[in-house]
Amino acid sequence: MAAAEQRGGLHPDGHGLPEWIRARPPRGELYPEVRALLDDLRLGTVCREARCPNLSECWSDGAATLMLLGTECTRRCTFCAVTTHWPRGVVDRTEPARVAEAVRRWKLRYVVLTQVCRDDLADGGAAVLAETVSEIRRASSATLVELLIGDLGGDADALATVLASAPDVLAHNLETVRGLSPQVRDPRAGYDRSLELFRRAGQAGRAGLVLKSSLMLGLGESPPELDAAFADLRAAGVHLLTLGQYLRPSPAHRPVDRFVPPAEFDRWADRARDAGFAGVAAGPMVRSSYRAESLYRSARAALGG
Repeated sequence: MAAAEQRGGLHPDGHGLPEWIRARPPRGELYPEVRALLDDLRLGTVCREARCPNLSECWSDGAATLMLLGTECTRRCTFCAVTTHWPRGVVDRTEPARVAEAVRRWKLRYVVLTQVCRDDLADGGAAVLAETVSEIRRASSATLVELLIGDLGGDADALATVLASAPDVLAHNLETVRGLSPQVRDPRAGYDRSLELFRRAGQAGRAGLVLKSSLMLGLGESPPELDAAFADLRAAGVHLLTLGQYLRPSPAHRPVDRFVPPAEFDRWADRARDAGFAGVAAGPMVRSSYRAESLYRSARAALGG
């Protein structure tokens, strides 16, 4: 699931975690409402499938990241909790309308959509992604849409299909530094392919499009490698960056190299801003779509939009 809310999540036993990493219990009246709506419309969320440690906080605030193209991924990244499966081209054509209905019922100002990788589809699922954005525009025209996509197999036409649906934010996760990318990500992914996706999106020239990416810390990266990744993303035109702690979803996944303290995340956030990002969110529990609307709006202000 190269696109989605990576980092895996908290392993159920929680053993060996530092005191600054703790999942929050459900709170607030919106938590059961969000859960009921998702169940009613049979929608997948990265919150559940990737075992996001912020699930309770976000659902309690009435937010969730909706997962498109099913809940099983054709790739097997060493960090990701999402189930790997080859769906043989099967697509639920009712999904775009059901997602749009959820957005309408929630009365969302801002929605984050992500996808599982679908290498079994010729376009990587681009047509379904674009249709979902279009359905949301019809159902709730004022809603801002952040679309967190995979690399679409490096297909320029598939990316053009997605861009034609006019998301407000196009996100794609670089995940890690260049040297670790072959070990961390599925072999079908690639550091340079991800950067090329951003370059193509920027060259498409759609006014107001914000580009966003994310990196995990705690995988064994060095400070010079992180600085180089910042520079590569900025050179590719990326405006927003999130930085979070990698958490091992299970003993079968890649081990954590180290737990990065909150103060160090603060320092990396400053360095990312110095590198030229218009908006940065960084912290042990930060994930790709964490407080996405706030980050987007602060970045638009910085970009003069």
